[in-house]
Amino acid sequence: MKLYTVVHQGRTLVCLETQGGTLVPLPYQSMNHLLMDEPESRDAVLERAAQSLGTLTLGAVEVLAPIPQPRQDIICLGMNYQAHKSEAEDFDAEAFTRQKGKAVYFSKRASHCPGPGASIPGHFDLVDSLDYETELAVVLGRDAKNVAEADAFDYVFGYTIVNDISARNLQTGHKQWTFGKGLDGFAPMGPCLVTKDAFAQPPALPIRTWVNGEARQDAVTDQLIFSIPHIIHELSQGMTLLAGTIIATGTPAGVGMGFTPPKFLKAGDTVRCEIEGIGVLEHTIL
Repeated sequence: MKLYTVVHQGRTLVCLETQGGTLVPLPYQSMNHLLMDEPESRDAVLERAAQSLGTLTLGAVEVLAPIPQPRQDIICLGMNYQAHKSEAEDFDAEAFTRQKGKAVYFSKRASHCPGPGASIPGHFDLVDSLDYETELAVVLGRDAKNVAEADAFDYVFGYTIVNDISARNLQTGHKQWTFGKGLDGFAPMGPCLVTKDAFAQPPALPIRTWVNGEARQDAVTDQLIFSIPHIIHELSQGMTLLAGTIIATGTPAGVGMGFTPPKFLKAGDTVRCEIEGIGVLEHTIL
C-alpha cells in the first residue's frame, strides 16, 4: 500500500492509493495519528479503504511529505554503506573515521519536511559545500523498547525516501553533525509511505540519485553495513522509539564530496532521488 499526505481544496488529507490509482481519504488528522493508532484498528481502516473507490487523483492534489512534521527528530545512520564510508574518510579522515564495529548515529532536526517538488534553501550565507544523500527511511508503526533483532520488522510500518541534505563545512567544522545536517529545509521526504508488505524484509531496492540529469548514486538498499534489525535492536535497548519514528539508514557512495574535485550543490541545481518501489523525490536548490 502507498500512503500520501496531500492538500486538496485547502484541506490536508491522509490518503491511500488504490490499485486503480485513485486516492481514498483516511479518517486520520495526520500520518502521525495513523502511525500512533493501534495496529489492529489501523489495519482494519486500511483494509476497508483498499476496497473503496477513490474520488481523487494525484494530479488533482498537492503532494506533501508523507510525514510533514515528524513527532521527533529523524534518527540517521552515518557511513552505513562501505563505499560511502571510504569516500567520506578520503574527504576528511579526522571527521569521518568511525570506531570499527560501531554504528554512527546522529539526530537530524526536522520540524518541517519539504515534499516532492519543493524548493530547498541552500543557506549559502552559511554553507560553501552543500551535499545530497539519498536514503531509505524506515518508519515505525509501534512503540519499540528492548526489541530483539529477530522481532525488529514487527515494529516497522513502512518505508519512504529522505534526502539527508548536508552542509559539509558545518558538519566537519563543528565535529558534531546536528548543525550541518539540521538547517531549515534539509530533510525533504517523499513522495509516499509504502507499507512493508510491499517488499521482502529487508527490502533490496535499487537506490539512485541524479543531479541536473547526471547519475551520481547507484546501489541497492540491502547493502547496509548495519542492518535494519541491528539498528532497531541497538537503539531500542536504551531509548523508547515511539510510533512514527523515522530512521534514515544511510546513503551509498556518489555524494558530492566523494568526487575529485567535489561536486557540491549550487543554486538552481535539481536533485532527483529514486528508490524503486517507493518513487521519486525531486527538488531544486534555492
